[in-house]
Amino acid sequence: MELRPLGGEPVSLADQVRLFHLLAVVVDPYTEESSWLLRTAARILEEFAEADCRTAWIITCGESDARTFLGPYAQQFLTFCDEDRSVVEALGVESIPAMVAISVDGTLIGSAQGWDPPAWREVTDRMAEILAWNKPAFPRPGDPVPFPGTPAAG
Repeated sequence: MELRPLGGEPVSLADQVRLFHLLAVVVDPYTEESSWLLRTAARILEEFAEADCRTAWIITCGESDARTFLGPYAQQFLTFCDEDRSVVEALGVESIPAMVAISVDGTLIGSAQGWDPPAWREVTDRMAEILAWNKPAFPRPGDPVPFPGTPAAG
C-alpha cells in the first residue's frame, strides 16, 4: 500500500510503520460530516503526538484541497492524500470520518467508522495501552453528537 504525504514523494505503509505505530483519522473534504469532526479529531491526534506513534490525517483528495480543508492541521500533523481512495479501501474503511490504528507489523490494531465516540475510544484506549500512554477523554462539551458518516467510496 502506497501513501502520498502532503508535499512529499510516495512511501509505502510498511516504511511508515517500520519504527512507530500509526494512528490516523480519515476525512473527506467534500462532506460536511468530516468538517464537523476536524477540531475533535485534531485534539485526539494531538494527545498522541508525543507518544511513540505517528499521528496523521488520511484525506480523500489532492494536495491543494487537503491544504484548504485542513488549514493549519495539514502542517501540524502528517497528512496523506488518498485522492483515488485506494488506501481507504485497502484499510477496509466504509464510512468517513474514520479512525484507524496500524501496528509496526502492518496489521490493523483497530478502526472506528463514522463518529461513534465509544468505537473511537476503543481504538484510542487500545493504542494508549500499547504505548503506555494516557487515554484521551472524549467526547467533550462542544464535540459533535454521534453520526454515521458518509460512504467512503465517494
